[in-house]
Formats: sequence, C-alpha cells, structure tokens
Amino acid sequence: MRFSVLASGSTGNSFFIESKNSKVLVDAGLSGKQIEKLLEEAGVNAADLDAILITHEHSDHIKGVGVLARRYQLPVYANSKTWEQLDRQLGKIAEDQRLIMEAGEMTEFGDMKVESYGTSHDAAEPMGFCFYENDMKVSLTTDLGYVSQRIKDTVRGSDAYVFESNHDVEMLRMGSYPWNTKRRILSDVGHLSNETAGEALGDILAGKGETVYLAHLSKENNMTELARLTVKNILEDYGFKDQEHVKLMDTSPVRPTKMQEIIRK
Repeated sequence: MRFSVLASGSTGNSFFIESKNSKVLVDAGLSGKQIEKLLEEAGVNAADLDAILITHEHSDHIKGVGVLARRYQLPVYANSKTWEQLDRQLGKIAEDQRLIMEAGEMTEFGDMKVESYGTSHDAAEPMGFCFYENDMKVSLTTDLGYVSQRIKDTVRGSDAYVFESNHDVEMLRMGSYPWNTKRRILSDVGHLSNETAGEALGDILAGKGETVYLAHLSKENNMTELARLTVKNILEDYGFKDQEHVKLMDTSPVRPTKMQEIIRK
C-alpha cells in the first residue's frame, strides 16, 4: 500500500492512497486542475482513480470534487448528511456517481478496505478513514476538535498516521483572527492544537517505527518547525524518540509528499 498527502492546510486538502489494484482520492480541496497537477507530481494519472471519498463539505476539502467526478466519471462517496450539503456546492453529479458511505461502515474498493469513523468538527457529519490492505493499515485523522477514546481505538495499530496538528495555541490567541473564529478553532468542533495532537499520538502510538505526517497546519497560526518540535517533545515524554520509535514527517499546502510505501515492521 502506498500513499501521498497531495496538499494539506487551510488553503486546500487532498490525499491519495493506492493498494495493488485500487486507487482512491480523499477530498479535493483545490481546483480540479491543481489536483491533477499534484497527482502527476506524485506519479499518478488522475484517469486511473477509482473513487473520491469525502471527509466533510467544507470548501478546502471539496473545491475540485465536482470537476474531477464529471471529467473522469468517478463515483463520489460521502455520508447522507454530507451529501445534503454537497448538493449545493458540487454542481451536477450523475445519480449513479453519488454513493453513500455512512460513518462506522467498512467499504471495499477491490483489494482495499476503507473504514469510516465519525469526528467532531463543525460540519454536517464529518468523518475520518482507515485504509487496509492485507495486514497493513493507514489512518487519516484531520478536522476535529478533540480526539475521543473511540477514535484512538479506531486508528490505533496503523503503520502510518496522517494526523492533524493545526495550530499553536499562543499564536492563535495572539493572532489577527476575530475572537469568534479563535473560539471556534479552540472548541470541541474546531481543530487540534500541536499540544493536543502530541498528547493524543502519545496515547495511540506503539513506538514500533510508525510514520506520522503532521497535517492541516494553519498558515496563520502555526509553523512547520514548531508543530514538529512540539509533537516531538511531547512524544519524548511518552518515551518515543523521533526517528527511533516514530518518524515524524511534514506536509505542505502546495507540494505532495513523497510516495510512502508501507512496509510492515
């Protein structure tokens, strides 16, 4: 199983994952043309995709979904409440391309299984995903205000984690955002701070060399180096050293990460 975080941040999010026989895109929060370019940089032809999965209806996750679905006749998977919001934003999608994947379900895409799970965010019914091929597992956990025990138990055991580390609390508090926006980000339906991400990962990881991509960093209220240092320091308190027990990786809002191949330890 291989994957690339194509783009991650407040300006747009998209994630690609493939098994031996299936290729899936999760979210397309940039224009269709930009997503095609990012896929090409990752060595993937958009025409080879099998499906698009939607985490939630916010524009930084769906901007290019309608264009890609129509251009490549791709089925689009979202839960029922999210589809009620998407109908107003995606343009016309053929009925046979509109598919339901409710939270808590396991859906098969050829030899890849995808488990959806609910998250806490200010959207209709946001979801995260775990991807399985044989005994390999990758989890995607972004856009959530807190990490429940249920989510920790669901994603635990992954070989690789794409995990939100959205903001530094002090940068957010001192920054230029209106207070209502700051309060929303800090709430249980907002986004994870660097500290909260580190503590949640400390509870989840086994320290067996798992790879962790720190994702959905705020352009205004975080820095790549600060997110990595904060999570690294917290994980050390849990007994996990970076590059020894866990491998912390960066993501970018404009460049895809190098294609990561999962090798079970």
